Amino acid sequence: MTAPIIPECVWRVGATLGEGAVWHAASRCLVFVDIKGRRLYRYDPDTAVRRSWIAPGQIGFALPSVDGNWICGVQGGLYRFAFATGSFSRVLPVETDQPGNRLNDGFVDRTGALWFGSMDDGESEPSGQLYRVGLDGRLSVRDSGYVITNGPTTSPDGRTLYHTDTLQRVVYAFDLGDDGSLQRKRVFTSIEGTGHPDGMAVDEEGCVWVALFGGGRIERFSPDGRCIGRVDFPCSNITKLAFGGDDLQTVYATTARKGLSDEALQKESLAGGLFAFRAPVKGRPSTDSAVNFSAAMTDQS
Repeated sequence: MTAPIIPECVWRVGATLGEGAVWHAASRCLVFVDIKGRRLYRYDPDTAVRRSWIAPGQIGFALPSVDGNWICGVQGGLYRFAFATGSFSRVLPVETDQPGNRLNDGFVDRTGALWFGSMDDGESEPSGQLYRVGLDGRLSVRDSGYVITNGPTTSPDGRTLYHTDTLQRVVYAFDLGDDGSLQRKRVFTSIEGTGHPDGMAVDEEGCVWVALFGGGRIERFSPDGRCIGRVDFPCSNITKLAFGGDDLQTVYATTARKGLSDEALQKESLAGGLFAFRAPVKGRPSTDSAVNFSAAMTDQS
């Protein structure tokens, strides 16, 4: 990334806390959320059609499912969502005994298992956990002790899982087993300078791109954790990115207005918008597969 890259705001959506950018190749659309605004968005770059739906609570992510619907992480549980009807239905309760927590970033690995984190909505208590839902639909804790979880994703071979401890400004790497086990937790990289690591994506060379909340940039890290490039934005809070387009070289990035003063918002008029730019390298899909736990699951609670 030697030549400067200038991101373009393609949707001035004004999200309070934009997140969860996912490129859906089948529909050629970018899906993302506004956690605090409790909205799910879909952007079609070919037609510029923009749509939104109100979620039943703070929504951290939306990921495609093998049954043609989407699985959304909403405060209190996982919900099935259908674009055709705009309806949400809960399929699995999560942390209903912790009303101060909410769900955050998510990812689907190559087996169809869903990974996502929870966090303290007040951003002060280490009550956040990293969860996995396997193909049997069972929810299990894989790591804990986070105030703010973010950015689960995997290496191109699916053998390494990356996960962010945002407040500690650290991205961890784990060995990911075929059975979904995590081993050998280690620091992949620590963020230097301003900003806290947020959502992530991986390119075809195995480099990890990390959005920096409060840092006004995305940084690219080599597989050994060295920072080898950056993309600067005209606003401070960059939250998540996804490689999209037919060639997976268009990067879409969500941003946030959260935490910015009135004075800062006057200077950062595009804060909360959806941005796009062309990357010099192809990326990997937003998910390695589609959510593949039982499509027939319904919440009986």
